[in-house]
Amino acid sequence: FNTAIAKLIGLTNHVTGLSEVPREVVEPLVLMVAPVAPHMAEELWSRLGHEGTLSYVNFPVADPRLLVADMVTYPVQVNGKVRGRIEVAADATEDEVRATALAEIAGSLKGEPRKVIVIPGRMVSVVA
Repeated sequence: FNTAIAKLIGLTNHVTGLSEVPREVVEPLVLMVAPVAPHMAEELWSRLGHEGTLSYVNFPVADPRLLVADMVTYPVQVNGKVRGRIEVAADATEDEVRATALAEIAGSLKGEPRKVIVIPGRMVSVVA
């Protein structure tokens, strides 16, 4: 719940900084605010010129194509402590992630690592 509110605040702050805000952005934002602040959302909906309540309007649907990240950030741990972060393509292989992580933390290692564990999409853990 708190995450949803934080994301709405972030979107609102971004939109507020724009010189012009398209109606295609404002209307879905008002609809997304409705479950959290229904009275305010109803007032904004009427000020946008809509007749009737927004209760019967369909909730915005996310476009799945836009939800796919191009890049993924991995924290890199050495013996349980985060020593760096790497950013790789979302479709990078485990070997590419491993090589990038080892290059990032090369200064933190003394010799060859005993084990490198790659948890896809989450983190890289190196046991020295």
